[in-house]
Amino acid sequence: MTSVEVNVDRGVGYHLVGLPDNAIKESNYRIAAALLNNGYKIPGKKITINMAPADLRKEGSAYDLTLAVGILTASGQIQSENLEKYIIMGELSLDGSLQPIKGALPIAIKAREEGFTGFILPKGNAKEAAIVSDLKVYGVDNIKEVIDFFDTGKLLEQIVVDTREEFYKNLDFPEFDFSDVKGQESIKRCMEIAAAGGHNIILIGPPGAGKTMLAKRLPSILPPMTLHEALETTKIHSVVGKIKNMGLMSQRPFRSPHHTISDVLVPNVHNP
Repeated sequence: MTSVEVNVDRGVGYHLVGLPDNAIKESNYRIAAALLNNGYKIPGKKITINMAPADLRKEGSAYDLTLAVGILTASGQIQSENLEKYIIMGELSLDGSLQPIKGALPIAIKAREEGFTGFILPKGNAKEAAIVSDLKVYGVDNIKEVIDFFDTGKLLEQIVVDTREEFYKNLDFPEFDFSDVKGQESIKRCMEIAAAGGHNIILIGPPGAGKTMLAKRLPSILPPMTLHEALETTKIHSVVGKIKNMGLMSQRPFRSPHHTISDVLVPNVHNP
């Protein structure tokens, strides 16, 4: 878990330390514009921001909102007595609106383990994070909502998801159903055997023969995921940013690699 410390002192300068990558280093431009467009500003003083632990590399733009709220608090522009009880993450647009982040679900799980009261993040990730019980999740659209929450006590909408209900509601409604396939009796029989026995299967044929169409529908005849499998699958997709406005994944995922992937990867396997 990364902690952000902000110190405002006499002088001029903006110093961001703690091994941030380029996306984080560029955050001061996004933060400055977002604050200015919402009636606040980065003070013209010496600002030192430490991202602890300092020896662990930090990546991504999800710290924008964290840094912005830290600067406002340290400079006395807003009052936020309970700030340390919340995890705050989100990428800022120049008008102060928030863009979805990656890894919201693992962050929420860690926040609960660390004993935080709530998690404030972009609304596009709220359902995903709300899977975690015993943690208050607030989805927001704009940094002004976060400022008002801490400064004036204006309530945020808490997102509540019944994980089991959400999971079982979508369990029997696959996006691509094997029963949609008309004809193709031989390959359908082969795929049923492969699914029943847990075998590998290779589909070979000209473009348009129906290989991808059949492969997409294979998960619908596999056994449904358990709740534990769904949670693990959702965590993986969350980290790579494949979940937007979505809660727990209830269908087995399907990956459709580009047709050139073998040609691209084979030479790299042998290169040191």
